Amino acid sequence: MTTTICALYDHPSAAAAAVEDLKVIGLMDSDISMLSPGMVSPETAGLGGDSDMLADAGTGAAVGGALGGAGGLLAGLGLVTIPGVGPILAAGWLASTAVGAAAGAAVGGAAGGIIGALTADGIAEDDAHVYAEAVRRGGTLVVARVPNLRLEAARTVLDAHKVDVLRRRSDYQAEGWTGFDEQAPRHEPRHEARHAPRERNMS
Repeated sequence: MTTTICALYDHPSAAAAAVEDLKVIGLMDSDISMLSPGMVSPETAGLGGDSDMLADAGTGAAVGGALGGAGGLLAGLGLVTIPGVGPILAAGWLASTAVGAAAGAAVGGAAGGIIGALTADGIAEDDAHVYAEAVRRGGTLVVARVPNLRLEAARTVLDAHKVDVLRRRSDYQAEGWTGFDEQAPRHEPRHEARHAPRERNMS
């Protein structure tokens, strides 16, 4: 049995470090997804590479083969466009699921995009709205499908430097926010806290 867990980060380098640590405890690339604003350069995300590689963002062409990841962090990193969020750097199963959920919503009226993908994997809808809004505003989301035997260790990894989702929801609601709205104006990316990749000691 597996459980899907999420963590939100204000800076992609903290998210990248968390993903690397998930792999240290035994998770595979296929178990992990990361979504980060498409306007973030590979250097800012802590993934190495040349920001010129993002020039074809408008076509949604995958850049994962070119960027890869520091120490084999994530394969298949690419650019996708999700309704209400726009272009994002994405790796893992969640991105393709989100695009598929959005397409299904367009023809069937179901919840689409990130929210549809997260709720389909067992994430509470209220939390999914906050995660989608946070990515729209420049946050980075890490989602992992974790074997229950490794669940405690995975939660410990993701908890380091993650955003308090309840507090973030409260902050949004104080602005009059009631839920993720695909039609709302785009926010400029805003990182409330800039975390450098933490030192990792998983031994």
